[in-house]
Amino acid sequence: QVKVVESGGGLVQPGGSLRLSCTVSGLTFHYYVMKWYRQAPGKERELVAGVTSDGGRKTYAEFVKGRFTISRDNRRKTVTQQMNSLKLEDTAVYYCRAEDITTNNGYWGQGNQVTVSS
Repeated sequence: QVKVVESGGGLVQPGGSLRLSCTVSGLTFHYYVMKWYRQAPGKERELVAGVTSDGGRKTYAEFVKGRFTISRDNRRKTVTQQMNSLKLEDTAVYYCRAEDITTNNGYWGQGNQVTVSS
């Protein structure tokens, strides 16, 4: 059984930082691209960041470049997203996704709320 479990969300003031973690089990982790998505109220889910299966390449949405950092540990089967200089518009439910590198099929986590508010 595949499990994708996120942790680390919460409430933070503008300009603050949070670190999201995602732990995966039940699959061969290094066969999967890992991505973070987010969905704000009333908006569609959008891609935030991604990292290749070997961790060698990382991509970011323009709206988080320079503020967010994605990383992965294939030994621990985890992916993290360090979020700095958070803005009000970063408020959303953040989802971790494990995506098979050959089929693009994947698995979603349950989502983790991040709220940026003064």
